[in-house]
Amino acid sequence: MSISNEALQKLVREIESQALAAQQQIGLVRTQLASKQREVRLAQLTRGEISSLPPDTAVYEGVGKMFVAVPAPALQAKLGSQMKEMETEMEGLTKRLHYLETTAKNSQEHIEKMLGGAGRS
Repeated sequence: MSISNEALQKLVREIESQALAAQQQIGLVRTQLASKQREVRLAQLTRGEISSLPPDTAVYEGVGKMFVAVPAPALQAKLGSQMKEMETEMEGLTKRLHYLETTAKNSQEHIEKMLGGAGRS
């Protein structure tokens, strides 16, 4: 059974649009991953600096346009929980990136297969 040229062209355009959307999403996810990695690194550095201070040192946390005094151990705990949360988000983004890359690769393979099959008909 052979597919008409119009149906084949429509199918190729549809798969191309899916591949293009996947490529755009890949760029977005990579940007989000880089941002999360920077945030984790900043939290690690801040936590390291706070841990090198004596426990009774005055530490301030930025809240909007002001700073609020916070106990150093409480700020370290908050940074630790933020890092865990960001790492969880990064795992999700990594899984999404893998899915999108697979989708883009499969779309490209399908297009090549259809165009190769159309040339032989």
